[in-house]
Amino acid sequence: MIRTRFAPSPNGPLHLGHAYAALCAHDLARARGGAFLLRIEDIDGERSRPEFVAEILADLAWLGLGWDGEVAFQSARLDRYAEAGERLKAMDLLYPCVCTRAEIAAAARAMGPDGPVYPGTCRGRPVDPRGAAWRLDTARAMALAGPLAWIDERAGAQVATPGIFGDVVLLRKDLPASYHLAATLDDAADGVTLVTRGMDLFAASHVHRLLQALLGLPVPVWHHHGLLVEADGRKLAKRRGSPSLADRRRAGEDGPALATALRAGRFPAGISLASA
Repeated sequence: MIRTRFAPSPNGPLHLGHAYAALCAHDLARARGGAFLLRIEDIDGERSRPEFVAEILADLAWLGLGWDGEVAFQSARLDRYAEAGERLKAMDLLYPCVCTRAEIAAAARAMGPDGPVYPGTCRGRPVDPRGAAWRLDTARAMALAGPLAWIDERAGAQVATPGIFGDVVLLRKDLPASYHLAATLDDAADGVTLVTRGMDLFAASHVHRLLQALLGLPVPVWHHHGLLVEADGRKLAKRRGSPSLADRRRAGEDGPALATALRAGRFPAGISLASA
C-alpha cells in the first residue's frame, strides 16, 4: 500500500507553499487507496515551538486534510539518529569537521546544490571530535555502495550522484542530525513508499539514496512537485513572512475552497507554480 507523508518543521507558521505540498502528498495517497502520514520535524530545539505544532494541526484540519495514525515527532527518535551515526563511523565513513562556513566558502573550488562544496579540509587530518560536525566521506561511501539508481515519478529513472554535494554533514554540531540523515531514517521508520516534496529538494534525493544503501533501508519512489513562487520568482518562505495559513483561517477564509483552488492551479495574485 502506498504511504506518503507531510513533514513540516514547527519553527513558524505554514504558508500556501506548505498547503500545496500537503495537498500533493494527501491527494496522491488518497487517489491510490493509501495512507497519508503527518510527521513533525522538531529536532531544532532553538527554533521549534509547541504552539506552532498546534497551528499546523489546525491549518491542516481547516484545509480539510485528515491524516492516518498518530502524529510522529522527530524529537522522539534521537536514539535512532545517534545509532545510525555510530554505524557509519564504525564503517569508517564519517569524519569530524570543525571548519566554519566562512572557511568553507573561502576554500571551496566548486558550487553545489546547497552552496560552496566542502573541499575536504578536515578529511584525513587529526581533529578533536568534541564539538565537531561529522561529515560523510562521499567518495568512500560510493565506492562501498557501488552504482545506485532511484525513480522520480515525474522525472523518471535517475542515477545517484551524491558527489555534487561533496562531503555532506550528517551529524551537526548544534542538532542531533542533519536533514539528510533524519529524513532518510524517518521515511524508512514510517514505511513511506512515495516521498513527496518540492523540486528544490530534488538533488537531496541523491544523498538519501546513498544513505539508504549504506544503512540497508528500503528504497521508496520519489515525487518532486513544483513550487509556489512569488512574482519575483522566489519560493514562499517563512523567513520572509509569506502570508500564513493561520492568518487566512482566522480571517474567516474558507479552507476547503482554498484547497480546491490550489488543486486546480488557481493561485492568489502574485503567486504562481514553478516546476524547478
